[in-house]
Amino acid sequence: MKRYGYLWQQLISFDNLLKAAKQAQKSKRFQPAVLKFNSNIEQELLLMQQQLQQKTYPFGEYTTFYIIEPKKRMISAAPYPDRVVHHALCNIIQPLFERSFIQHSYANRVGFGTHRALRHFTTLARQYRYVLQCDIQKYFPTIDHEILKKLLCRKIKCPDTLWLINTIIEHSNIQPAPTLYFPGDDLLTPIQRRKGLPVGNLTSQFFANVYLNGFDHFIQEHLALPYLRYVDDFALFSNDKQQLQQARVRLENYLVQLRLKIHPIKSQIFKTQYGASFLGFRVLPDRIRVRNENVRRSKRRLKQMQTAYQQGDITLAAIQHAIRSWIAHLEHGDTWRLREKCLSLVAFVPK
Repeated sequence: MKRYGYLWQQLISFDNLLKAAKQAQKSKRFQPAVLKFNSNIEQELLLMQQQLQQKTYPFGEYTTFYIIEPKKRMISAAPYPDRVVHHALCNIIQPLFERSFIQHSYANRVGFGTHRALRHFTTLARQYRYVLQCDIQKYFPTIDHEILKKLLCRKIKCPDTLWLINTIIEHSNIQPAPTLYFPGDDLLTPIQRRKGLPVGNLTSQFFANVYLNGFDHFIQEHLALPYLRYVDDFALFSNDKQQLQQARVRLENYLVQLRLKIHPIKSQIFKTQYGASFLGFRVLPDRIRVRNENVRRSKRRLKQMQTAYQQGDITLAAIQHAIRSWIAHLEHGDTWRLREKCLSLVAFVPK
């Protein structure tokens, strides 16, 4: 495997830091922290460049909050300058890893995404009788720091860049995670090993793909079954149920070396003729529906926007943008009547 060095000067160049700042502020230009940074952006970036060069850059504390839907998760938001550094790092190293990612890993990659993943899942679900659907138990909170660093070192040999990578990983805040034991562990091993990446970081999303890249290749090259993955949700297809049962055992054994386990309840084999759920949709042989849970969530969101508009907390332009995005997402399923019904339930009238 080719390893890359001499990345540091490109990473900390003013042009790359300026590009990273523009990327980090996308859709956030009017937030106070962004406005403050942009009011003196040249000096801020020059100071950042100097601190990175001297390895004195002071990473800040995370702001944490919880989202409840579709499931309760802790989100950790880094300070805005730190997010600029994250983008600067990913601008340089992500293209080096991109070449090694498989074709059917869809998350956090330019030109891929949920809708392309859904289309591929639908094609496979209508070709095969069975699907093994899995997700990894508490994926981001259980990513092992030592293993992740070793995987990144296989591609990166620039000492300065590795310093920044390791610093970002080690600066991760504590994530709520189950205590999982693996062969060879003693009683204290799960506590002593550092693990967990903040879900809100761009670097975490990228590192999450790197962490499972070897797993992707194992399935593709050794199990030789149709396969796709979106973050930690993945699916394998076959006309032979026993083949999928055997594949499950082998992939579970592989995940042990990454100190990961698949969710014992959510990971099951289904007959595709009865439908399979993926990324918020229910894929059936002749149609694609939105999952009931997602419909209920969409209705609540529309009601919340209606209330916020009446109270003057949101503009009509912001509502129109949100609804257009929602409609564009639902158009990937057979949802015309659903959209019509949901929108007929609310009226956006100012107070």
